[in-house]
Amino acid sequence: MTRFVAIAALAAVGFAAPAWAASDAECQDMWKKADANADGVLSDAESARYVALMRIGNKVYATEGKITQAEFMDACKADVYAPRKAEAGAPLKGANSFTEGQAKDRAVAQGLANVSSLRKDDDGIWRGTAQQEGKSVQVAVDYKGNVVTTAQQ
Repeated sequence: MTRFVAIAALAAVGFAAPAWAASDAECQDMWKKADANADGVLSDAESARYVALMRIGNKVYATEGKITQAEFMDACKADVYAPRKAEAGAPLKGANSFTEGQAKDRAVAQGLANVSSLRKDDDGIWRGTAQQEGKSVQVAVDYKGNVVTTAQQ
């Protein structure tokens, strides 16, 4: 009986693992796409989105604004770069404890560039402007970290 309980417990732990965990091959593919100049380090424009995701995920990287391949792979395998969709009805009203920098990180992590003019409104939603695929958009970040642009609303 004890053996059955132990096996059942191990199985339950296995099922609790995230279903979206990226494989080594997926992480390698992501790295190749991210390291556009193939210099083995993400820096400047290459790193912006991934640095923001690492800050959100509380992952450490050695040099500000730069991510080595090893750091990238560790974060990838920990699902730091897993896609995140905004919840239905977002942006949601609520008490927002994010700082302006944290709200900006969430927008950049969703692939937005030049995020600026962020101001928290009376509903607790950070609102500002950004660039998405070369076009200017309005961006909103709610208290849960949902990021919504005018193209999504």
